[in-house]
Amino acid sequence: MQLATQVEPTFGGLAFRPETKRAIRALGWTQPTPIQTRVIPVMISGKDVVGQAQTGSGKTGAFAIPLVERLNATVRTLQGLVLVPTRELAIQVTDEIRALGRESGFRVVTLFGGQSIERQFAELRRYPQIAVATPGRLLDHVQRGTVKLGGATMVILDEGDRMLDMGFLPDVSRILSQTPSSRQTALFSATMPTAIHAIAKQQMRDPVWVRIATPTPTVETVEQFYLEVAEEDKVRALRSLLNKEEIDSALVFRRTKHRADRLARALRSDRRVGVLHGGMRQGARLQALRAFEEKRTPILIATNLASRGLDLPEISHVINFDMPEDVETYIHRVGRTARMGRAGTAITFVGQFDLEIFDQLKRNLGSSLKRHPLNLYS
Repeated sequence: MQLATQVEPTFGGLAFRPETKRAIRALGWTQPTPIQTRVIPVMISGKDVVGQAQTGSGKTGAFAIPLVERLNATVRTLQGLVLVPTRELAIQVTDEIRALGRESGFRVVTLFGGQSIERQFAELRRYPQIAVATPGRLLDHVQRGTVKLGGATMVILDEGDRMLDMGFLPDVSRILSQTPSSRQTALFSATMPTAIHAIAKQQMRDPVWVRIATPTPTVETVEQFYLEVAEEDKVRALRSLLNKEEIDSALVFRRTKHRADRLARALRSDRRVGVLHGGMRQGARLQALRAFEEKRTPILIATNLASRGLDLPEISHVINFDMPEDVETYIHRVGRTARMGRAGTAITFVGQFDLEIFDQLKRNLGSSLKRHPLNLYS
């Protein structure tokens, strides 16, 4: 295993090997982001880490730089593993690791469903040191014997909350059981639901927790409302909203894929409605997104899978049919509207079981969270 040697400070005072320095310079990076400043030294020291930061914060660099610093490009063994929830993210992460590891001679393989497995066999025969993979396809390779995880000394779990939402956590646990107990583990997630804390407790050794403060949740161009409604009346309230509001395109959030499907069935008798969740095949998800973007289905019912990482610039309304799990999740959901300077509206249903989280929202949002006029009619 190669550790950082003593070279002159660079990239915000962090010292790296000359090859890594050249790669960073080629990428045009001059100063580390806050998540990179705090995570890179911890990971290079060999400690486990849990990082909480939003998409776009530079977290890929925060774990990619330690990967190419600590692993050995001269050894023809898989040493580093990055697990991601989607093939799009797998491609993006692979590109960044390749760029950072090119000067050092690292080989990186990308493993995801929907791509020719024969092509992946060919790449694996080149003895990559790092693999970026979705859990299902990686398990396929492990079962075939084409990937062996016994030499993995660094494992990264990226976008843990999305893997949770897509039902990948059992697969992740099976994968981790194939790696050495002495491995270094890093987990990154934009939000920290209870299940993510459980993973950290079960799978990591005294991790260092790094949380980058979330930007203020108040978006100037977003009108934010709450609507008090009993659980049994939520579908009726949603219909009233859709009839009374001028809704060009609405993203409606539910907590689980089963609830999303159930709500879609309830609305489809008289409306064009799409569904997006982690239980759908990739092709079906892409079709749902395309229909929503083209306004063929102006209402899209989604789980948190759609709250980040999707480029949907023209959403007029975000409706939290189910209360978000925490303030961070609320911010990600609401952030789907009012993009690129447009106005937008966010409406959150508050049921009888939502009062604890609702109090947290009110404390964080203050006067920007207003009671919806529809409550005056009910």
